[in-house]
Amino acid sequence: MTVEEQRAGSRVSRPEIRLVRRGFTDPAQAVRLLAGPGLEGLADDPVLLDALGATADPDLALLGLARLLEGADETERHTLRDTLTTSKPLRDRLLGVLGASTALADHLARHPHDWHALVTFELRDMHPGPEDFRRALRQGVAADTAGSRADALRVSYRRCLLAIAARDLTGTTDLAQTAAELADLAGATLQTALELAAEEDPEAAGACRLAVIGMGKCGGRELNYVSDVDVIFVAEPQEGVDEHEALKAATRLAAALTRLCADTTGEGTIWPVDANLRPEGRNGPLVRTLASHQAYYQRWAKTWEFQALLKARPVAGDAELGAAYLAALEPMVWQAAARENFVTDVQQMRRRVIDSIPVTELDRQLKLGPGGLRDVEFSVQLLQLVHGRTDPALRSGNTLEALAALSRGGYVGRADAASLDTAYRFLRSLEHRIQLHRLRRTHLMPTGEEDLRRLARSLAPLINDDTRADPVAALQREWKRHAVEVRRLHEKLFYRPLLDAVAELPTGATGLSPDAARARLEALGYADPAAALRHLTALASGVSRKAAIQRTLLPVLLGWFADSADPDAGLLNFRQVSDALGRTPWYLRLLRDESAAAEQLARVLSAGRLAPDLLLRAPEAVAMLGDPQGLAPRGRPALEQEILAAVGRADSAAAAVAAARSVRRRELFRTAAADVLGRLGEDPAEALDAAGEALTALNAATLQGALRACTAAWEARNGELPTRIAVIAMGRFGGRELGYGSDADVLFVHEPLLGSLEQDAARAAQAVCHELRTLLSGPSTEPPLVVDADLRPEGRNGPLVRTLASYTAYYRRWSHAWESQALLRAEPVAGDAELGERFRQLIDPLRYPGSGVPERDVVEIRRIKARIEAERLPRGADPTTHTKIGRGGLADVEWTVQLLQLQHGHELPALRTTRTRPALAAAVEAGLVAAEDAAVLDGAWVLASRVRSAVMLVRGRPGDSFPGDARELAGVARYLGYGAGHSGELVDDYRRTTRRARAVVERLFYG
Repeated sequence: MTVEEQRAGSRVSRPEIRLVRRGFTDPAQAVRLLAGPGLEGLADDPVLLDALGATADPDLALLGLARLLEGADETERHTLRDTLTTSKPLRDRLLGVLGASTALADHLARHPHDWHALVTFELRDMHPGPEDFRRALRQGVAADTAGSRADALRVSYRRCLLAIAARDLTGTTDLAQTAAELADLAGATLQTALELAAEEDPEAAGACRLAVIGMGKCGGRELNYVSDVDVIFVAEPQEGVDEHEALKAATRLAAALTRLCADTTGEGTIWPVDANLRPEGRNGPLVRTLASHQAYYQRWAKTWEFQALLKARPVAGDAELGAAYLAALEPMVWQAAARENFVTDVQQMRRRVIDSIPVTELDRQLKLGPGGLRDVEFSVQLLQLVHGRTDPALRSGNTLEALAALSRGGYVGRADAASLDTAYRFLRSLEHRIQLHRLRRTHLMPTGEEDLRRLARSLAPLINDDTRADPVAALQREWKRHAVEVRRLHEKLFYRPLLDAVAELPTGATGLSPDAARARLEALGYADPAAALRHLTALASGVSRKAAIQRTLLPVLLGWFADSADPDAGLLNFRQVSDALGRTPWYLRLLRDESAAAEQLARVLSAGRLAPDLLLRAPEAVAMLGDPQGLAPRGRPALEQEILAAVGRADSAAAAVAAARSVRRRELFRTAAADVLGRLGEDPAEALDAAGEALTALNAATLQGALRACTAAWEARNGELPTRIAVIAMGRFGGRELGYGSDADVLFVHEPLLGSLEQDAARAAQAVCHELRTLLSGPSTEPPLVVDADLRPEGRNGPLVRTLASYTAYYRRWSHAWESQALLRAEPVAGDAELGERFRQLIDPLRYPGSGVPERDVVEIRRIKARIEAERLPRGADPTTHTKIGRGGLADVEWTVQLLQLQHGHELPALRTTRTRPALAAAVEAGLVAAEDAAVLDGAWVLASRVRSAVMLVRGRPGDSFPGDARELAGVARYLGYGAGHSGELVDDYRRTTRRARAVVERLFYG
């Protein structure tokens, strides 16, 4: 006899014992309901009674059924009774929902017709997706013409939720599919709410593009039944709309979307939309542009914010903008583990979460408590962030998918992964059932006997113990068993730096015990000797030829790595390259027989992130290090020939540009490796100029190839291109002074062919240039080439491409002093050479005016420069060390030289150059600048440029200030020729050099 029968036996009549045996706890009420309206005649139906008895709470199911039948009209009631008695799938789904959720029973009582939603999910293999949910929501909103559309959306949402719950409760879907469907429904709801908001405010909808990025469980497609839906809003202005106005419009739409989902009405709240994961949290703007998001994450974001971005996924709004957001920020996520104290920060954050739980709730917390869901999620996310940098297979926002990938990759043992998977599924299912009852957001285990009994019966298939005798006790035993296992594995994976599966070093290979090896690595300067030993173990273990050669090399390589600023990175990078190429005979032979190549590889791998990152995308580039001429810069003709040949072999513009980008990535590695190894010149200024020339030639050749590809693709679709196009380099690109992190600043000019309509030519040129920019900067394994055309007339608001005549008209009528200054660095680099030359002839009178620069323009240029210094310095940046617009930095020197060019270029041909240093030398030759002053300016410009190059080489991302991380700063100092421990001297020297340069600028520029 069950516990229920024992408790009920003394207080029920004999006829009622049939109901008790079926799981009813209040048989008297059940008898009354079965005799009531709507259920008459069903009291003796054993099929119905058995179906009720199989639910989580038979009393609740019967009460909900009675209310549903009572609320239905006569025809609806008859149809439902008929279906209940003849269709087992429908009966099981409906009663399963009614026995588990009073909230959904309330919904059915208010909307009796909605039980039909269960019929549409009769097939076991049907898996509705986002489009199915969007269609259902829009149809529901459109069909309700009497009430408010907000209420109609809520009703439609509950109708979809009803179907998901029915499939879940009857075992048609598993936990992962249910959570994915809930996330898809949330995305569809957000999309529908956004569409409704846009219909209510068409002016706002026409002013901006708005994308909704799902975060947290929504982004990971693992949503709960009831949860805040975490989002981030990103917007861009529509063409011709001011950015400020567009952001205001987007904010209105985002706020309206939030209200539609979260406001409480007669139909209840769908769920709160939580945008507090956005940059600066609730203190930051609700909506930002993509550039603003990028700037924030590059400069200010904390470790936990990158961890949160791991689950980011576009779920609603402008799909293209959402994809661009993900492409822009995803690389930052997978570099987060390289931040200083990353693991410590994550661990401390987890401890703070546990410490914040009230003592009275600690033992009931399914989510945050010890052994709870968050332990699994934190463990998986930490391992993803640490290893996902090098293993793209781990880059999933879904916990179970990521756990499976970690297991397949060997980062988590198979048995451990299986235990975590089982425990996570059980805990999430338990959380789902608790929330489903009243559709309330809670993660606390209930304490009431009735609630626990309902949960145990609902989860019986997941409980190892027999739940029939005492379901509550069985549930609690199963919960505690999983919690203990999760806590054990969490501590093992989350806090212990070494995994269990680390192999032993071969006997006699080093003569050191593991402890002694760690001590020696620490003495050599390895910050994480345990990790270093793990890499050594992987590289040197075994009896293969590869392991034997690497055992011979490693003692020497360790010394070379130790001479760098970041030995740990060098060893890690070497392991990755060896894993990729270890089975390639020439690689092992190169390392064994060419000691110079091995040393060069060690120096490149430990000098920073840029060169190794480029190498790891195509490790075969290691072969360059074995060729005496392998790192010699290649001129533009050779680069262009190779790129155009690769473009010509491709069958689409995307494939052609991908091929060009692949060549560019390899050549970037060639230049970066040559730079790191000092192959570009003994004199720092000479090496800087050589790098600038090489990078400029590479970008120009890439642009030429991309333009050829996009033109060919257009012509394949439309026939002959009705115009000629030229690309004009601007800024550092035009000055052949590019750094590793520089964008390609350009202007696009076209000229219609004879007989072509100007409008058709303009559209064709616009299409070609837009596709060129998109393909060169789009998501790819290859480094992007950002083509920035913002220096064009009217900036972002102006047309991307203009005719030569249009440029002529604009410059004649509207040109400002700053535009003449910008044109000082204009240089044709790609496309139609003759058209580019005519553009040069057009702008020469503007940048070298025959009468010199009017005094009002000089005043205006000085005013703009002062304003930039006051307003453009990033928040928190030190003006004494900011290389671009800080004191005595690049802008100071360049503006001073450019003012001299504007004033005297018409009379001094030597000043007519797009390059800063030759122009400064020409000014000295002409007596415009004293040699001593020019030397100060030149020294400051070279040093600031080299610092920027060093930051990019060391950090793998551009930066205008010295790194705050001590190890990165040491890497910058090493690149600039400072020895170990002398990073402070570098900063002092920089400040001294730029302070002297600023004094010269004050005299020459500001007068």
